[in-house]
Amino acid sequence: MSEQSPISSVNDFVVRFANVNGSGSASANELFARSILRHGVPVSPRNIFPSNIQGLPTWYEVRVTEDGHLGARGGVDLMVAMNPQTWDKDVAGIEPGGYLFYDSTKPLPQSKFRNDITVIGVPLTAITNSTYTDPRQRQLFKNIIYLGALCALLEMDPKLIEQLIGEQYKGKEKLLSSNVHALHLGRDWALQNLKCPIGLRVKKADKVGDRIFIEGNSAAALGAVYGGATVCAWYPITPSSSLADAFASHCKRLRHDPATGKAKYAIVQGEDELASIGIVIGASWNGARAFTATSGPGISLMTEFIGLSYFAEIPAVIMNVQRAGPSTGMPTRTQQCDILACAYASHGDTKHVLLFPEDPAEAFEFAAQAFDLAERLQTTIFVMLDLDIGMNHRLCRPLKWDDARQYDRGKVMTAEMLDEGRDFGRYLDVDGDGIPYRTYPGTHPTKGSFFTRGTSRDRYARYSEEGAVYADNMQRLVRKFETAQDMVPRPLQANAAKPTKYGVLYFGSTSPAMDEAIQILEAKGHVLDRMRIRAFPFHSSVASFIADHDFVYVVEQNRDAQLRSLIVNENGIDPVRLVPIRHYDGTPITARFIANAIGEHQDQLKLTPLRKVKS
Repeated sequence: MSEQSPISSVNDFVVRFANVNGSGSASANELFARSILRHGVPVSPRNIFPSNIQGLPTWYEVRVTEDGHLGARGGVDLMVAMNPQTWDKDVAGIEPGGYLFYDSTKPLPQSKFRNDITVIGVPLTAITNSTYTDPRQRQLFKNIIYLGALCALLEMDPKLIEQLIGEQYKGKEKLLSSNVHALHLGRDWALQNLKCPIGLRVKKADKVGDRIFIEGNSAAALGAVYGGATVCAWYPITPSSSLADAFASHCKRLRHDPATGKAKYAIVQGEDELASIGIVIGASWNGARAFTATSGPGISLMTEFIGLSYFAEIPAVIMNVQRAGPSTGMPTRTQQCDILACAYASHGDTKHVLLFPEDPAEAFEFAAQAFDLAERLQTTIFVMLDLDIGMNHRLCRPLKWDDARQYDRGKVMTAEMLDEGRDFGRYLDVDGDGIPYRTYPGTHPTKGSFFTRGTSRDRYARYSEEGAVYADNMQRLVRKFETAQDMVPRPLQANAAKPTKYGVLYFGSTSPAMDEAIQILEAKGHVLDRMRIRAFPFHSSVASFIADHDFVYVVEQNRDAQLRSLIVNENGIDPVRLVPIRHYDGTPITARFIANAIGEHQDQLKLTPLRKVKS
């Protein structure tokens, strides 16, 4: 019996599944999350998995929240403990008053439990072994049986789960019926042997609305299709491989000529990352819209060609799905740790445009916009995703596209313009924005040709190592980067209900946790203005926001406060005024972490030092 009152909550709790990689639990756990969505209740699931194929621990966390919070909260209300290897850690992570669900086929000593939680034992292995003889079936259906037990414990509607199973196994009646049978094995046992429901319950609501449930990598890949990409060159690397796979899948549906069936796209797996970005640059130089998908180690290998794209001014798009580094790091953990590596990628003086989407909807929009920016600016554009956005399903607003939208190909000099006598210098700035005109190969039989090189040259693409010529070209590239400030997505600012001298900057996947953290902080009397940065170069409003506050917190998921460093470097800000809030253990940042870190600093600011009393 628990020494603490059990948690009681409807449509507001966190469930974590602790499994073994390769056990087939992933589909059952996702089925659990989707079934709650079918109840009209928002969920935010996160898959925490190892970098091997089979045998290591894996976790799947589902946040159920009628209020719609999509960030990780922190803490676990119901632990479904299916992995003996991680038992002690899993049990320790349960909130006081929470619930522990486990396979009670083999008895465990009392020392393995806690007195302040409710223990729910279901003999899953015994139920499975008495029903199935095939070892693989036993393993797979055990997951569906515990899903059935949870259905009873949380008072979920089994018909909604049956409906999802029916959709998953449409046309495969044998699999459909066997999964439904396993579901009811677990549900019936729980109803007959346990007190159902427990304090945590799922009640039908209508809080999902028209939002969709999609992974960021799939959304970004679809954005590339809508953005006009016809070439994808890539080399497999976690966690970006599913983006290239999704692009191939989307192209099969959308990029085949309806009359001939001919594919109107090219997907090439290079021998390595360097080859992949080389293919992208070659295709872009030739007039195609091309991209690659990679992660931090791939960026490291691509830097030589990224420098060529920057200096020769060839469009390219890189979808960087960040993971934890350095080196191999933690391939299946999330971070925002490639900010500086991408902003200044390659040797010499380089600066690159970075886009920071917060969710799959912006991943779609920014991926599409990246191709316009790449051609308008004639440079590499980085779409800075991360594993948390890329490989997890997230509720987001529906993806929208204006069919009347025209692609912005930038300054392209045509044969007609050349025949009119226009002065064509490949690196000639004609209007002060730093962006020259370019021509496509074969534009004109005698005019508009140039030699693309990675060495120094003058405004007419003629080789030159004269210092003045080199400096002239480099300064023009600075002007072009300044022009980009007003072309990239602007930051979004939200002011507190009352004036405050404190602010917070954040970006990307920190956004949903930050939104909730603001509410927690306000409830404790801490008021902050906030600004979400969506791109680099930084708009002038970022410096203005910092200037308007005594202290500004910079929330990010890396050890070295890379965004903060970039802001200080680019804007000459006094670093003392920018307070780093850093989270870098590879798990998604939580609202509780942000609120605690900022709250502690705010409390310290309120302390008045004691003064000596003069006698």
